[in-house]
Amino acid sequence: MSVLIAIPARFASTRYPGKPLVSLKGPDGDKTLIRRSWEAAMAVRGVDRVVVATDDARIRDHAQGFGAEVVMTSDTCHNGTERCAEVAQKIPGYDVIVNLQGDAPLTPAWFVEDLVRGLLANGSAHIATPVLRCDGRALNGLLADRRAGRVGGTTAVFGAGGRGLYFSKEVIPFTGKPYSDADETPVFHHVGVYAYRPSALREYPLWPIGPLETLEGLEQLRFLENGHTVLCVEVQANGRQFWELNNPSDVPVIERMMSEMGSTGATM
Repeated sequence: MSVLIAIPARFASTRYPGKPLVSLKGPDGDKTLIRRSWEAAMAVRGVDRVVVATDDARIRDHAQGFGAEVVMTSDTCHNGTERCAEVAQKIPGYDVIVNLQGDAPLTPAWFVEDLVRGLLANGSAHIATPVLRCDGRALNGLLADRRAGRVGGTTAVFGAGGRGLYFSKEVIPFTGKPYSDADETPVFHHVGVYAYRPSALREYPLWPIGPLETLEGLEQLRFLENGHTVLCVEVQANGRQFWELNNPSDVPVIERMMSEMGSTGATM
């Protein structure tokens, strides 16, 4: 079973232009977001190839400079899944394509390993994505961001067998009660990683962008809007902190987490 990881990266982010080239200070010094995301991908076991997928020459040149393989994709891609679909066309032959989005440098290797295993164990699933149960600290951070008008992350609700019901930038489901930092909560943080079978990527660009994807800005909703199951695979934090870089205010948060872990987060 051959596995390819593609790291979509675009310079013209709506919320944070130039985000892939933002520098993050860790115990190992300053490294850009895209480099830390690439290092996280390279730490995943059982992967045959890792590429950075971009339409921007600045990102290409920088990524090649630290040793990454780069696949240039079109500037008309609406999201990372469309970019991964182009990668699958340009370098076919892989059984599973993983979309490790370039804004999650703290993604532990086992999140991706468990995700691929979950997809392969479910013969009817064509796309899978990891979800992480929030503790009180993570949930309170998401709620604080929403009160401040920021998107701190995406949450997921799913039914029997991990069948995804909905994903939102709002914090769902509603809990209506306070939680202390160590509490287990019923809210699941959607981890921005996807594993696809090639058939899912062939279909996806052919579907129109629907109203829910437009409103939420979440690419996985296109699958739900077209009647396809998104398999949610629960992963375990194992004491690790996880956060995505969505806004400039997330930079110090991630830097603090890296400092607390005493590592870049890519190899733990």
